[in-house]
Amino acid sequence: MDLSTDVPDVNYLNTFTSQCSAAVVNPPISCRTPVCLNASTSPASAFARSLHDVFYLYGMALTNVYNQNPDLIQDDAVVSNAMQLTFQGLTGEVSINANNTRVPKLTLYALDKDYDQASFMSLTYSLDGGVSITSLNKDETAMWYWYGGVRPLQQKLERDRINAEWQIPAVKLLKPPKREKERMSKRSLQSGPSVATDTTRITFDSTFTNYTIFLLDKDPVLTTAHPVSALDRTDYESFVKLRKLDHENVNKFIGISIDGAEFVAVWKMCMRGSLQDIIGQGNFSIDPFFMYCVIRDIAEGLKYLHSSFLHVHANLRSGTVLVNESWQAKLTDFGLGNLAEEKKPMKRRKLWMAPEVIRGTLLPHQIEKPADIYSLAIIASEVLTRKEAWDMANRKDTVDEIVYRIKKGGLDPPRPDLDTEGVEVNHNLLVLIRDCWSEEPTDRPTADVICNLLRNMMPKKGNLMDHVFNILEDYTTNLEVEVEDRTKELTAEKRKADVLLGRMLPKQVAERLKQGQTVEPEGFDAVTVFFSDVVKFTQLAAKCTPFQVVNLLNDLYSNFDAIIEEHGVYKVESIGDGYLCVSGLPVRNGNAHIKNIVELSLDFMAYCKSFKVPHLPREEVELRIGVNSGPCVAGVVGLSMPRYCLFGDTVNTASRMESNGKGG
Repeated sequence: MDLSTDVPDVNYLNTFTSQCSAAVVNPPISCRTPVCLNASTSPASAFARSLHDVFYLYGMALTNVYNQNPDLIQDDAVVSNAMQLTFQGLTGEVSINANNTRVPKLTLYALDKDYDQASFMSLTYSLDGGVSITSLNKDETAMWYWYGGVRPLQQKLERDRINAEWQIPAVKLLKPPKREKERMSKRSLQSGPSVATDTTRITFDSTFTNYTIFLLDKDPVLTTAHPVSALDRTDYESFVKLRKLDHENVNKFIGISIDGAEFVAVWKMCMRGSLQDIIGQGNFSIDPFFMYCVIRDIAEGLKYLHSSFLHVHANLRSGTVLVNESWQAKLTDFGLGNLAEEKKPMKRRKLWMAPEVIRGTLLPHQIEKPADIYSLAIIASEVLTRKEAWDMANRKDTVDEIVYRIKKGGLDPPRPDLDTEGVEVNHNLLVLIRDCWSEEPTDRPTADVICNLLRNMMPKKGNLMDHVFNILEDYTTNLEVEVEDRTKELTAEKRKADVLLGRMLPKQVAERLKQGQTVEPEGFDAVTVFFSDVVKFTQLAAKCTPFQVVNLLNDLYSNFDAIIEEHGVYKVESIGDGYLCVSGLPVRNGNAHIKNIVELSLDFMAYCKSFKVPHLPREEVELRIGVNSGPCVAGVVGLSMPRYCLFGDTVNTASRMESNGKGG
C-alpha cells in the first residue's frame, strides 16, 4: 500500500526535490547543522514532500484567518478549523476532514510475472467517511499470478479452522506460581484396612518427572518439549485426529505450540502423577483389586489405541501412564512419533521395549501392536511387585547389561521377577503376564484377549473409586474405635497424672498450673509447722544395705502418710529421714491447725513404739519432733520440677526445735 499518489505537476515536483536540500540552510528554516550543510547537493527524501504539504496547509490556514480577521491569528481553535481544506500537494490530493486528519487515498501495488511493480486498485475516501474502489487492472490472472492465477476464497478455509483447534499460541502457556505448583504437586490419600491386608496405606506426593507443568487459560496442563522440525499436511491431519481421541483410559491430547523456540505438546493434567513416579515413592502398598484395576485400565486404553488410526502406542512405559483424581490410569504421550524429543531418550526406557524393538530391526513407524503388549507386561510386573521395572535398586546388573541380555534373547530370555511378597494374586494373571512378554511377537495375546481375560479374573465387580471409598469407610470405622480406645487410655493416664500432681502440690495450686496460670506466693497469718527425723538414722543405716534402707523408709513413711490423711495435715516434703508437714495452709482452718499437728505428733510417736525393723528386730526407731506456730509464706518454686515451699521464721524455728530436741 502506498499512501501517496502521482503528483499532477511533475515539473514542480522535480524542481522541489532537487532544490529542497540546498534551500533548508536559508530562511525561514536556516538550518546550520553539519547534516544540513553537507546535504545541500543531495536530493530530498520522500518525507520532505510531506513536510512541504504541512507547511503549505498551515500557511493557507493562517492566510485565510488573517484575511477574515487579523485579531484571530493567535486563536488556535480558529486556525485549526481553517485547516479543513482541500488542495493538490506534493503527496497528491490533500483533504483535511472535520477531525483535522487527512483523508487517505490508497493504491494497491503488486509484482507482475516480470517482477515489475504494477498498480491494481485505488481506494479513495471522501470527507463524509465513504470510500470508492477503482480497479486499475481488470486482469485477475495478472493480479493473482503468484497464487496460481486464481483469486483466493474470501472465507477462511475449513482446514485452517480445524488446525487452529490444536495449535496453541506459545504466549498462552504460562509458568504457574511456585505456591500454586506446590499445591498441584501435593496429593495424598490414606486408606484403612482392606480385604487383602490388615492395613493398606496409599500415600504419596504426585510428581511429574517426564513432564513440565504449565497453565493454559488458568488450568494446569502437562507438556513435553520437542525441537522445531518441519511439519507436513500428514502431521496436521494426525494432530486433528489426536484431538478427537476420547476414552476414559486415554489421556486427552489438547494440542501443540509450534510458534515458540521449541514445539510443546500439551496434555490434560492428571493430578496424582505418573505410575512410574508413584511406584518410585517406595510406599506403594495396595491390595489385589487395586492392582487389577490399574492393569485393566492400561489394557483398555491400549485396546482403544490399537483400534484407532494410530494402531499402536509405540512409547508405552509406566512413565506414560498417568493417574487422575479418581485413581483411573490413563495412557499419554502417544501419536507424536514424528516429533523428535528435546533430549536423547534415556537408556532406562529400553527396559520397557520389546526385544525386536531393542534390536533395532524396526523403525519408529514400524513398531507394531505386540511391542505394546510386551511393554504392558513390564508395567504389570511393576504394579504387582510395587517396584520399578526390573527392580534396578536391588539388582547388581546395570541397565546396559540387562538390555544386552534382552537383545541377545535365547531359549530362556531374561524377564523381571514376579515376586508379589505375600499379596494374594490370581495365578492366571501371572501366567497372562508371562505370555505377554513372550520372546516371539506372534505368541503374545492381543489387547482384546487381555481385556477379556482380566474381566474374568477380577476378584469382584465394581470400579476402583467405589473400592477406595469402601476402604476409607472401613478405615474410618476402625479409626473411630481406635480413637475411642486411645481417648479412654488418655483419660486414665490424665487421671493418674492429676493424682500424682495432687500429691506433689496442693490441689488449688495444681489446678492453676494445669491451666497455665501463674501461682503467686501467698501469706498465711496462723499455721503450725511440723518437722521430724529418725534419731540416729545414720548409725541405723550403716547396719543396712541400700535396698534395706529404702524398704525401711518406705514402710515407715507409708504408715505416716496414712496417719496424715486422718488429721487433715498437708505433707510438704520428705528428704531422707526428714519429714515436713503443715496445718493451716493451703486451706485456712482457724486455730484447728495446732490441734491437728499435736495429734499428728502423738500418733507418730505411738506408731514408732510398735514399729519393728524387719531385718533388725532388736533395733528401736525413735523420732525427734519440732513444732512451731505462727505466720509464713508459701509458694511454688521451679519450672521443670515445681515444689511447694514454706518460708518464714516460723519454719526456721520449728526446724531448729526439731534438730535440738530430744528423741522419743
